[in-house]
Amino acid sequence: MEKQKVKTKYFLLLHALLAFYSVEAIFSKLAAGQPIFSLKFLLFYGLVLGSLGCYAILWQQILKKIPLTVAYANKAVTIVWGLIWGLLFFGEPITVGKVIGSLLIIAGVMVVVTDDE
Repeated sequence: MEKQKVKTKYFLLLHALLAFYSVEAIFSKLAAGQPIFSLKFLLFYGLVLGSLGCYAILWQQILKKIPLTVAYANKAVTIVWGLIWGLLFFGEPITVGKVIGSLLIIAGVMVVVTDDE
């Protein structure tokens, strides 16, 4: 039972990290809307680089505890986060096709995660 708690803990940390990683897309889109080399462009671009740097370090720490195949399969969840961020920050619509695609992604992740190692 204790081993399951540890696995769940790192799995939740992985998904928190992936949510953090997906925020980089918000900064990228905001940077793209600014004149190149303007102060806002440099700020958003700096946030992109900073968030990717933090993500890279934390990703390596997660890989010490979770198999690479499981961790990498879960990266697909960032597409779902992208849909959520697009709706919340940019007013982008969530269509039926996007929902179906997201469900397929989640189903695929579940197949990989629940597979016996």
